[in-house]
Formats: sequence, C-alpha cells, structure tokens
Amino acid sequence: MKFLIGMHINPAVLDALTDEERAAIGAGHGRFIEELKQSGELITTQALADPSQAAVVSVRDGRTVVTDGPFLEAKEYLGGFYLVDCENKDRAIELAARIPDAAIEGLGIEVRQVMFADGQLEA
Repeated sequence: MKFLIGMHINPAVLDALTDEERAAIGAGHGRFIEELKQSGELITTQALADPSQAAVVSVRDGRTVVTDGPFLEAKEYLGGFYLVDCENKDRAIELAARIPDAAIEGLGIEVRQVMFADGQLEA
C-alpha cells in the first residue's frame, strides 16, 4: 500500500529553533531516509519551496488565471513529503512517528493513503 506522509511546516516554529536543533532535524531526516531505503519502503521524498514562490492556477470562462502565493491563508503549509510503499496504515503511522518534525510542537505530520497512481487504482 502506498502512503503520502506530508510534513506541515509552521515558519514561526522553525524560526524559533536553534541552529543545533535545525541541524539535528536535518540529520534525523538523513537517517530516516537511509532506513527507508534499506527497508525498501521509500518511493521518493521531496522538499517544497516556500509558498511565497507558489502560483495558483485556475481556469475561468476558458481563461487561465494565475495568482501569486499560497491559495489558503494559513500559518502552516506543506513543506515536503515522503511517498512510501508499506504493508498497511499502521506501518505508515509508525514511519511517520519517526520523522524528526513529529517531535516538535507546532509542526504536523499527516498520513494519507494513495488512492490511485499512473491511472491505476491502488489496492
């Protein structure tokens, strides 16, 4: 089963961390990635640019409308994700709990099962 483990970022929380705490998070992600590679559960992981660099695209009356910045007015935003292939949701939750961000108050980790990929329904 495939799961997207999304990391929700709150810039105020990250800004309040010390350099050492930020370095520990980075090192923790490095270890987590290596463990997922070794277990064969990692499909991919990506970090996303700040929402201030985003573009929101919609089509209205046949016209493409592009606006700058994030669509939602929120403090938190999706900062990155892991796409994993594991046995079940319990395992995906177990993996999510090992992400360093999960231990930091004000940051969130979300686990969602992939419904379909490449035009194929997931089992």
